[in-house]
Order: sequence, then structure tokens, then C-alpha cells
Amino acid sequence: MLLTLAQWLQTLSPEFGFFRVFQYLTFRAVMAALTALLIGLIAGPAVIRRLAALKIGQPIREYAMQSHLAKSGTPTMGGVLILIGIAVSTLLWADLSNRFVWIVMIVTFGFGAIGWVDDWRKVVNKDPEGMRSREKYMWQSIIGLVAALYLVFSISESNNLRVMELFYSWVKSGFDVNLPPKAGLMLPFFKEVTYPLGVFGFVIMTYLVIVGSSNAVNLTDGLDGLAIMPVVMVGSALGVFAYVTGSSVYSKYLLFPHIPGSGELMIFCAAMAGAGLAFLWFNTHPAQVFMGDVGALALGGALGTIAVIVRQEIVLAIMGGIFVVEALSVMLQVTYFKYTKKKYGEGRRILKMAPLHHHFEKSGWKETQVVVRFWIITMLLCLVGLSTLKLR
Repeated sequence: MLLTLAQWLQTLSPEFGFFRVFQYLTFRAVMAALTALLIGLIAGPAVIRRLAALKIGQPIREYAMQSHLAKSGTPTMGGVLILIGIAVSTLLWADLSNRFVWIVMIVTFGFGAIGWVDDWRKVVNKDPEGMRSREKYMWQSIIGLVAALYLVFSISESNNLRVMELFYSWVKSGFDVNLPPKAGLMLPFFKEVTYPLGVFGFVIMTYLVIVGSSNAVNLTDGLDGLAIMPVVMVGSALGVFAYVTGSSVYSKYLLFPHIPGSGELMIFCAAMAGAGLAFLWFNTHPAQVFMGDVGALALGGALGTIAVIVRQEIVLAIMGGIFVVEALSVMLQVTYFKYTKKKYGEGRRILKMAPLHHHFEKSGWKETQVVVRFWIITMLLCLVGLSTLKLR
């Protein structure tokens, strides 16, 4: 919005030439982060008071950690604060004609709506389980598949008109069309090594990345501040990749695929980082507010979508290693429990409790120790991911 205004003012008079600074992605990214941060810090107390007044308190499952029972009633659905900061900041500082900004916004707020319904049912219906898994996955799948089908053609072409032409060619050819190498699976640490996926392979992979990252972040969000700081770090790192792939100069120099328009996602990533830090101000131990599914599902979906656009799906798994391990810990725990119950008549566990952060709590770690150590691991993993920019 402000970019369009600045461009219009420049056409009126040479005196407004200083507005050229709005053309720079780095300037708008910094301003987007600061804007989202200020919105969160200023609006935070009012949002928390409103959630508390509506009695939107976090229900605690009966089988949860005993130390967490004291958190029952703490306002949840605080992810709304993050989404407000992201929305306002992105709309102010991003190029609103950019197609990638809108698809990321649609996925983010689509998943946020699913989380809102889930959280609302937990609060209003007093049901700690919220939306049933089957219903949740159905809506996630719809949004994920629609986004994947759009992205497979959008990444391959430079504008929406050519996207439609490629889609028409795909349908006319009997669903068989050759995609450019940049639509393949890109391997980190290797120069220009990609595996062709085809349209259906790309759609399936994108669906798994978006839905998987959304649920992985949601599973990680179990301790004060545990999920939001890794989201900030991974999102910021993805912003660097967006800047590189969006630049014809840097992408060529670093041997990355050039995705025209992807650089604008740096603005969204900066807004997400600023909004996330503002939320952490109130979410740090002892938390005044919890993110809830409305925030966790939305942020995870955003990370997955951005990673697909900048062709860094594997790097996302590296940088978001904490999210991956947390999700795998739940999958392994549930699978092993069901297997042993069927075989021995009694379910057995690999971990003391899943997700993984609860296992460490059961092992004697304090909540703050788990959180900060997971932050440190994420920071190191993000540095490994960023090293793929040059180590190729």
C-alpha cells in the first residue's frame, strides 16, 4: 500500500524523489518488522484483557504434566495478535500486486481460521480436544492442495497470465507437461542438482510440506515461548532465501533458481518475525497468553508455503529440525503404543511422554531449560541452513 503511494507521489513532483527508498526490499523489510513489533507490543495488553474477559482460557488435558495444571485458565488464542501484526504490516509495506504475497496470506489465514474454530470449540464447548482430527485434516488438505496446484504453475512462470496458459497446456496435453528445473526438488549443498517431480509429484510434495509444517509447529507449541522463537528464526532465514531467489543477480551468482517476485516474501517474513517477537514479550515464562492453534497452524502453514516458493523444502526440514523431531516423536510414540497393545495386549511407550519436550520435562529438565535449549538448537540449525547459500 505504502509502496504504491510512494510511487504515485514520485510521479507528481521531483521533490518527492526521496520516496525512492520504498523501492528497496531491505528498507521495507526492516519497516515491516518494526511495524509488526510495535503493533504487537501496543495491542498486546488490550488483546490479552479482551481474551480474559471473554473467559477464553486454555483447557489442560487430564493426562498433561502436573506442573502445567496451574496454567489452566490462562488466555489462549493469542495467535490472533500475531496474525493482526502480520496482516497490517504486510498490507502496508508489501507490493500488493505480487502473487506470492497473496498465496502465502491465503494459506496463513486459512490455516488460522481452522485453528480459530479448533480453539473456539475447546473454550466454548469445554472440550480439550477441540476440532476432531479428521475434520481438521480435511480442511487443511483442501487449502494445502489448492495452494499446491497454484504454486506448481506459478513457480514455473513469471506472471498469472502465463500461469493460466501453462495450466491450460497441462490440461490440454492430458495432464502431461514438462516443468522447468526450478520446479524440481532442490538438494542443498549441491550445485544445480534438482530432481524432476512432475506436476503431480510437486503437488503431493507441496501438500505434505504445508500441512506437515503446520501440524509440526502446532505439536511444538506446548511450553511457554517454545514454538514462537524457532518460528521467528526459521522465518527470518527463509526471508534471506526469498531475497536471493527473487534477485536475478544474487540467484545467478549463488546458483539458485530465479523465482521472479519471490523476493517480496522477505516483507512477509520480516512482518512474521516482528509479530512473533512482540508475542514472545507476553508468551515468555510465565506466559500471560498462549498462542493456540489459531497461531501455530497459521505460522506453520506460512513457513511451509514460503519454503516451497523459494525451493528450500529440504532446508526447511533442516532449519526447523525441532519441529520435525517433535512431530516424529508423536508419530513414533502413537505407532509403537498401538503396535505393542495389539501384540502384547498392553501399550508400551518409547518416550516418557510425547511430544519430545514433555519427555525432557519428565526426565527432570525445567520448562525454561527445555525452551532455551531448543532455541539454541534451532539457532544452530538455521546457521547450517543459511550455509547452503554458499556451500554448494
